[in-house]
Amino acid sequence: MARWQPDAHARLEEAALELFTERGFEAVSTAEIAGRAGLTKATFFRHFPDKPEVLFWGQDLIATTFRHAIADGPASASPLELVRVAILAVAPVFDADRHRHAATRQRLITSSATLHERAVLKRAALARTITDALQDRDVAAETAELAGLAGAAAFGAAYEHWAASPTCRDFADLGRRELDRIPRAAASLAR
Repeated sequence: MARWQPDAHARLEEAALELFTERGFEAVSTAEIAGRAGLTKATFFRHFPDKPEVLFWGQDLIATTFRHAIADGPASASPLELVRVAILAVAPVFDADRHRHAATRQRLITSSATLHERAVLKRAALARTITDALQDRDVAAETAELAGLAGAAAFGAAYEHWAASPTCRDFADLGRRELDRIPRAAASLAR
């Protein structure tokens, strides 16, 4: 086996998705993923901290982008406007290359209790990131928490629509659509 080969991350992801699809998530080991990719198990762990992260990589980039977008947002922006800025800032991550495996990822996540639980925890972590970033801008804790939960829900819904689409749709448009639902839904709660 060669000491170094290009595109190890992509090769590991591709191998993992193939194996998970063939045999199910639980039945596949990290050593098997590395072997299918022509890499070592140590290389796997240089790219992913554990097996589920093959399906969830990019979360740190999204959280960091959310934090920076909210911190750098307009001074006069409302909490919901800052959430909009954050979600639109991550749109470039959701390109055609990432979309190639999105439907497979979603199928695998919904088919495994372990992966579904990880997805719920990831969504909660994004809500916390938004909440904390808003509080850093002196948004009241209750408002920041509600905006964080609503923003994470809107982001998640936009992602699910994007992943389910047979072609790569513009994530920013999907994000705007989901964000626009928040004030309408809030108004209907008061009726």
